[in-house]
Amino acid sequence: MFCMLVYLIPFISAFIGWFTNWVAIKMLFHPKEPVRFLGITFQGIFPKRQQQFAKKLGVVVATELLHFDEIAARIKDPEHLGELAPFIEKHIDEFLQIKLKEKLPVISMFVGEGTLGKIKEGLMEEINLLLPQLIDQFTGRLATSIDIEEMVSSKVSKFSSDKLEEILLSIMKKEFQFVEILGGVLGFIIGLLQILLTAWS
Repeated sequence: MFCMLVYLIPFISAFIGWFTNWVAIKMLFHPKEPVRFLGITFQGIFPKRQQQFAKKLGVVVATELLHFDEIAARIKDPEHLGELAPFIEKHIDEFLQIKLKEKLPVISMFVGEGTLGKIKEGLMEEINLLLPQLIDQFTGRLATSIDIEEMVSSKVSKFSSDKLEEILLSIMKKEFQFVEILGGVLGFIIGLLQILLTAWS
């Protein structure tokens, strides 16, 4: 009977290893509110440190991930600006062919299609030159008026504990599962070593 129980040691150790890691992961999020037990206050790490976490995340996003100059550079990329050209051209056509003639009917009497075409061409050239400058000015003003760090920090700090747990688990679910399984595997190996040491002694 004793020999049979000895062979259960690796499985018991595997369960203990898995269970302790599972408890450790749960304690990252629970309890969500401070709980006092035997004079000691317990609270999940993420709920307890949510404000510090929000502030750090705000700093990382503002300094490492999101820069207005990068946004401006992407918008000003000739390929992206080229995608706007058909919409701008369509709007200018509508203005010259319809709205301008409605506002100034005399135009249709003295200005032919060839002249309107040249006006349109000139407008398109000016707009293509002006757009990058406008984007620079616009993003420059945004950079001074919008505090990304404060926006991110404020948003994350106001998350409910349930929402924060849901977000973090969606990001790290596989990693947490790996840690649990690793605890079981290491526990099993330790159990085998205990059997070997017992057999040799």
